[in-house]
Amino acid sequence: MGRGSSALHAAPPSAVRQRVDRLVREAAKFGAVGGAGLLVNLLVFNLVRHTTELPVVRASVVATVVAIVSNYIGFRYFTYRERDKSGRTRELTLFLLFSAVGLVIENGVLYAATYGFGWDSPLQSNIFKFLGIGIATLFRFWSYRSWVFKTLPGPEVVAGAESFLAQAEAVQTRRPKQRARQRVG
Repeated sequence: MGRGSSALHAAPPSAVRQRVDRLVREAAKFGAVGGAGLLVNLLVFNLVRHTTELPVVRASVVATVVAIVSNYIGFRYFTYRERDKSGRTRELTLFLLFSAVGLVIENGVLYAATYGFGWDSPLQSNIFKFLGIGIATLFRFWSYRSWVFKTLPGPEVVAGAESFLAQAEAVQTRRPKQRARQRVG
């Protein structure tokens, strides 16, 4: 036994454990980019709201659009940098589509609070903006990981496919030999 090794080796983590670990890492990266986007969103919202005459929901839409641009850059080049990059036009189209749905969710909550209940103080606007962002984030996480930033097959899938192809090739090479033997015999 070499130095630092032990007779007991840790069993390799199960496939479920590996998936959970990957999901946790992905959620942490998504959260980091989303946290930065949240700060951008709230800062731009408050800046626009207090320096212009735009109504609260329009100021929120402006802030959301700025955050969407910021988030795309973070998601593409940090959170999902290992994911499939082959269909950038499709990816960007889907990202913008799902981001637009998130924008409607996020600003729909603010709209309902502001115009439905009359809650329009700066504190109330920020609370409902934050709540809307939280609800929209759940939708965005699901849609981005499911539809926009597609997962490339893992090494185990590739190895399984290669093994299957090798077996299929072996079967194909055996068949002509078997037919030749049948004709001779």
